[in-house]
Amino acid sequence: MDLMEAIRARHSVRTYRDRPIEQDKRDDLQRLVNELNAESGLSMQLVFDDTDTFDERSACYGLFSGVRNYLALVGCKSFSLEEACGYFGEQVVLRAQQLGLNSCWALLADSRECPNVRVLPGEELVCVVVLGYGTTQGVPRQSKSPEDVIRIAGDHVVDIGVPQWFHDGVVAALLAPTAKNQQKFIFALDGKEVDAASLPGQHVRLDLGIAKLHFEIGAGTDSFDWAP
Repeated sequence: MDLMEAIRARHSVRTYRDRPIEQDKRDDLQRLVNELNAESGLSMQLVFDDTDTFDERSACYGLFSGVRNYLALVGCKSFSLEEACGYFGEQVVLRAQQLGLNSCWALLADSRECPNVRVLPGEELVCVVVLGYGTTQGVPRQSKSPEDVIRIAGDHVVDIGVPQWFHDGVVAALLAPTAKNQQKFIFALDGKEVDAASLPGQHVRLDLGIAKLHFEIGAGTDSFDWAP
């Protein structure tokens, strides 16, 4: 399964079977988390076999069942923290999908509900990603169309005439999980330069980071440059 196949296959799953994640898969995910932490400066942490912390009372919205494993997104407080958590956390999510695991992004009502996660002074626990073997594979959700989020040279909404790589990137971005399925982002094209921006809403910087990763996978990083 390549990354685009993982993007298409991944859907949010909230109920999980009582099946431990195998050690080789844990090791694979931990290696990736270590690499991404070194690259990003984040302090993402995998927690396995936690039977006490995460239950239906832990999330800001939505009910969960059978959760025993999760990825905690932790980093130094800054304006860019949420976007970084989205961008790097989604890389772990897609790897989990390739390993046959299910997942769901979850916002916490109170970070103190995760006592097994280390949060140092000056750091923040942004959210967690639930991991494990779901009771289902989830279902696709309603999505905006590409023309809803495409801009050309600033202000004009278009639905035709864009390069194929740009269209493919936007399609991949629209498959990104977002808070309450709000998809509040736009992608603007100016030549071979792309600018991604979030619109007003809840946790839109987190969503933008996830969407930017998806765009890179769909478009190919050799096809464009991010706007400064």
